[in-house]
Amino acid sequence: MKVSIIILNWNRKKDTIECVESVSKLQILDCEVEVIVVDNNSKDGSQEAVEKIFKKLGNKKNLYYKQIKNKENLAFAAGNNVGMRYALESGADYILVLNNDTEVEGELVNKLLVVAKKYPKAGAISPKIYFAKGFEFQKRYKEADLGKVFWYAGGDIDWDNIYGTNHGVDEVDKGQFDKTEDTDFATGACVFYRSKALREVGLFNEKYFMYLEDAELSQRLRDRGWRVLYTPETKIWHKVAQSSAIGGELNDYFITRNRLLFGMRYAKLRTKLALIRESFELLFKGRKWQRIGIRDFYLARFGRGSWK
Repeated sequence: MKVSIIILNWNRKKDTIECVESVSKLQILDCEVEVIVVDNNSKDGSQEAVEKIFKKLGNKKNLYYKQIKNKENLAFAAGNNVGMRYALESGADYILVLNNDTEVEGELVNKLLVVAKKYPKAGAISPKIYFAKGFEFQKRYKEADLGKVFWYAGGDIDWDNIYGTNHGVDEVDKGQFDKTEDTDFATGACVFYRSKALREVGLFNEKYFMYLEDAELSQRLRDRGWRVLYTPETKIWHKVAQSSAIGGELNDYFITRNRLLFGMRYAKLRTKLALIRESFELLFKGRKWQRIGIRDFYLARFGRGSWK
């Protein structure tokens, strides 16, 4: 049994090194794990730092490392696809896509494998994800609650408005999300894919570049009869929004454009008509990068599109 862990990096050297160090402490039973850092042409010394930490950690019988160096910044979808294709070609049975701004529980892979074996039609599984200490949106928690505040415990797609929302955001874990169950989307921050499912439905849609690509892949899996699960059996901690600012121009552009891309493919007719009406309003009254996102959708400028 082989599991490949894909960690994508772009100019976040410190986060990536800390993530690799966390993953290196995994307790591994009955499988081998390959940690694949995919670097999106970083300019901050990341590639050299990754090689250095790999050398320091050293390959073990059941845990070894590889770095893939992209020649340009391919962003989330295409960047992760580079690593996922390599993993599939290398015979991985499962692929764990993991944000580089995360810290993992030592039993993460073992417990995800148990869940995957229990649910053989699960194509994607995401665990409990807490805010890392100090990265909570709110600042109202007791010291004892830090590290137990939810960022993700499954998620819903609002099919009337085409927005994804995480269950439990800002709630302290008191056992309220302690059931493995189907969810609308497995988050790309940490998602365990069954290789058989990916070979059937494909990888991330590179038209999206970034944002909603995880929801789109989840939807393709569900459409082909695969289950998408949230499990409380294991957990990670997430330093939220390290690679892009929430609410900034980047969000304006990609979320505006990609909501249309996703909705026009998967939503019901009434929602599609509402999206079209909204898009024409934004085209004239929206913020600069919302307007550009709308224009690019109708001109079929996908991937990076017009993003600077």
